[in-house]
Amino acid sequence: MNMTLNEKRCIPCEGGVPPLTHEEIEPFYAELNPEWKVVDAHHLERKWSFEDFATALDFLNKAGQICEDEFHHADFEIGWGRVNAVIYTHKIDGLTESDFILASKIDLLDGQ
Repeated sequence: MNMTLNEKRCIPCEGGVPPLTHEEIEPFYAELNPEWKVVDAHHLERKWSFEDFATALDFLNKAGQICEDEFHHADFEIGWGRVNAVIYTHKIDGLTESDFILASKIDLLDGQ
């Protein structure tokens, strides 16, 4: 039985591996919330809207804890009523399976 992305753990990238190709990205992308966008096969992007800054900050803190737990970190931007995330593997300047794992774990916050 195959594990879903959110059941897997991020694997630290030490470089030396090629970024995922368009074809390799597709099955991982299919498991994510459709609000995620793959941009130029380089990174994942998603935006969330909230009723106020405090709610956005609470979401960001929860998402940040997931990043810490996985030791894989997204780039976040926060403002009044919004959080934007960009995820990619900086070491190889592209996407790996771990980027999709992280996104899928952040997706779990949507139901909270």
